[in-house]
Amino acid sequence: MNRKDEHVSLAKAFHNKQKNEFDTIRIVHTPLPQMSVSEVTLQTTVAGLNLAYPFYINAMTGGSEKTKKINRDLALIAKETNLMIATGSVSAALKDPSLADTYTIMREVYPEGKILANIGAGTSLERAKEAIMLFHADALQIHLNAPQELVMPEGDRDFSNWKELIKTINKEIPVPLIVKEVGFGMTRETIDTLAELGVQTVDISGRSGTSFTQIENARRTKRELNYLSDWGQSTVTSLLEANEAQYQVEILASGGIRHAFDIFKALCLGAKAVGISGTILTYLMDHGVEETVLLIKQWQAELQLLFTMVGAKNIQDLHHQSLIISGTTKDWCEARGISLTKYGNRKN
Repeated sequence: MNRKDEHVSLAKAFHNKQKNEFDTIRIVHTPLPQMSVSEVTLQTTVAGLNLAYPFYINAMTGGSEKTKKINRDLALIAKETNLMIATGSVSAALKDPSLADTYTIMREVYPEGKILANIGAGTSLERAKEAIMLFHADALQIHLNAPQELVMPEGDRDFSNWKELIKTINKEIPVPLIVKEVGFGMTRETIDTLAELGVQTVDISGRSGTSFTQIENARRTKRELNYLSDWGQSTVTSLLEANEAQYQVEILASGGIRHAFDIFKALCLGAKAVGISGTILTYLMDHGVEETVLLIKQWQAELQLLFTMVGAKNIQDLHHQSLIISGTTKDWCEARGISLTKYGNRKN
């Protein structure tokens, strides 16, 4: 089976099998919201791009005939719901131009859309520029995936030039850069390092959704690295870490988003927008394009209700929402010196 097709099948099989730390975050109720639903604006800005909604379809796939159809369907969904969308890693097309249409199909379907190209952190500047030009991407995602590469039987084994490449690409490309994890999360130290390299937009992409160590281990003959299936920091703890960083960068969140309430909690924890992959892919494969469009429109409507419920007219207001943190997330905060009362008393 094509490796890209195998990834899709395994991602669906393992979807939502991990514990989700969004359940350790509780919203403090606001009895007097003092506003109407019509006052809510869901607009946000990501890497200089204006978005109608604070969530988007994050990088998933491409590189085969099967994934070309998936990318076509995802682009249709993004178009119908007015969402930003990212392709999966375009490395396959950079190596084999005959696979380019498995990615460019997104631009054909969604010509007016905000579409992100995705490459690995070991990609050269020249290849990064090719990725952008492939379908005139509005921004470039560079993904960090060292654990995945190490568990992948045919993966990379040398990551010594990643910082240098990120710094060079950030300076030289003609579109904004987003550096993202692939589901292992980040710490304040990593975010500060990226900021020092000049990166201004970071997707902390934490554990709780698709586990690429789990997927790659399933492709190994002996499956001997199953103890790495829950490697990394969760999306929630990564967001809390981001708030402790010395440098202020634009934070995006992804990893383990199941529904509108998880999107809402991620925004309360400081994200400017939220990326979703596994939940949308699984729903698409189980229910088709039309039902997935209806689901996303439902989320958009639910977010307006949730904003109103806490008296928030915009995303900036959510960043002042009081939160109660418990369970494993509380343990993380105590070990890492993150104040729990700071979040519990942000307003009221």
